[in-house]
Amino acid sequence: MRKCVIIMNPESGKKKKLTGYNLFYDMLRKHGYDTEIIFTKKKGDATEIVQALDYKETDLVISAGGDGTLNEVVTGNMRREQKLLIANLPMGTTNDVANMYGYTKSIEKNLELLLTGKPKKIDVCYIDDTAFVYVACLGDYIDMAYNTPRELKKKYGKLAYMMYGLQQLRPKLHSYNIKYKIDGKEHEGKYSFFFITNSSRVAGVNDIYYDVKLDDNKFEVAFADVKNYRDIVKMFIMMNALDIKDVPGITYYKTNNLEIEFIDPPKTSWCIDGEEYKTPTTKFTFRVEKDMKMLMPKTNIKKLFEEENID
Repeated sequence: MRKCVIIMNPESGKKKKLTGYNLFYDMLRKHGYDTEIIFTKKKGDATEIVQALDYKETDLVISAGGDGTLNEVVTGNMRREQKLLIANLPMGTTNDVANMYGYTKSIEKNLELLLTGKPKKIDVCYIDDTAFVYVACLGDYIDMAYNTPRELKKKYGKLAYMMYGLQQLRPKLHSYNIKYKIDGKEHEGKYSFFFITNSSRVAGVNDIYYDVKLDDNKFEVAFADVKNYRDIVKMFIMMNALDIKDVPGITYYKTNNLEIEFIDPPKTSWCIDGEEYKTPTTKFTFRVEKDMKMLMPKTNIKKLFEEENID
């Protein structure tokens, strides 16, 4: 039989009502896999586990956790010379990536969607030498993703982020003067939020972009110039009515080559796939690598991959 390794983060999301793990063993056996479950104990464990797996003895690696766990699995895989086939089983709080892929709230149904899926080569984005699956963002309130207490997330789920965010409200947002280069062309501007994404969904908001493809060798760039939280509300309202490219105050690009230099040092850290990315530098380079396959549910596959629409 084939071998599947499940890397499970037991701390992801609300407390799961799992009476045991026979569901995983039984379903995977039905699909021809012997299964090993490895639990993470601290940040970075999933990356180290993936890097250490034997290529000849591992046919599939499942990331069972939230977006941060998936990031660690992808990071570990991208550091390998021989890449492994990976898959995402959402068990976190927000699960932006999983929602975009077409997963549901049922672990059993998601396992079936995963195991009957299709291997697809996907774009993996980088900020400098750090991989991210779907978002790198910076600005006020962004720290909600990684600073919201775990106890609140376990008890209240997604509502916990709003509870923490309300405590952080301030009358005026920080803004930053930057120089940036897109595809070799230099620009300057002053912005309060920076989003570099490869996803149609960020922070629980669906359909931010309508034309995201996971195999087009590009990512989406949105710089927002807003002054206060009221402007944020207005921006989100307009995003529901307009294409993001047409929303006033947002500068949009689609590229695979971005460099940003902050003239005003940021007051907060970047958020990478829901986790804090600390670095003292003020210059950042973004790029794409295409050297990894993911087992994808067939639910949204035609929408998310250019290759699926080529006759």
